[in-house]
Amino acid sequence: MKDTFKSILTLCLILISFVSMNAQQKRKMENTALLIIDVQNDYFPGGKMTLEGAEKAAKNTQDILKYFRENNLPVVHIMHIATDDGAAFFIPDTHGVEISSWVAPKSDEKVLVKHFPNSFRETDLLQFLQAKKIKNLVITGMMTDVCVESTTRAAFDFGFTNTVIGDATATRDRELNGQVIKAAEVQRSFLAGISTLGNLYARIVSTDDFLHGK
Repeated sequence: MKDTFKSILTLCLILISFVSMNAQQKRKMENTALLIIDVQNDYFPGGKMTLEGAEKAAKNTQDILKYFRENNLPVVHIMHIATDDGAAFFIPDTHGVEISSWVAPKSDEKVLVKHFPNSFRETDLLQFLQAKKIKNLVITGMMTDVCVESTTRAAFDFGFTNTVIGDATATRDRELNGQVIKAAEVQRSFLAGISTLGNLYARIVSTDDFLHGK
């Protein structure tokens, strides 16, 4: 009888702990929105600007998106359309410019079109977030060292607290003075840069850690 009572008590404590943790996580997510930046077909194999690890980043972004949808939290899909002469990708009215099926928007989710790396520049992103009383941003997308980085820094300047899901972003090899810098190095360097000085611009976490409330 005592063993049965102990087992029931242990189970109850586990359930209470789980409910408490879930409630704490939901409170942490108040006034929080997800930004999905430029997860578009041209960045994937067969596209005009293929990124290293694009599919892995998209899968992780999909998992984060699922979490936001299940918890009825705001989601913003950001889509880049090239308007400058000589642009090589994200050309209007092409398959490559379309948002990937990995993270296809639902009809009630905001889709924002931009023409610059910084998602706030000449868009209504700031006004939308302010209207929703958003204070915290969870940021995923592509490319890490261009649109993700510039949007994150701009968001900080506007007073948002940022979390970047590091393994839900991707980039490609770069070249400097004839030397190739591999994508993995670019990725680490830029994530390190925006999290410098005690996560000044953003806290960097993995998909798994975020989904487990870390």
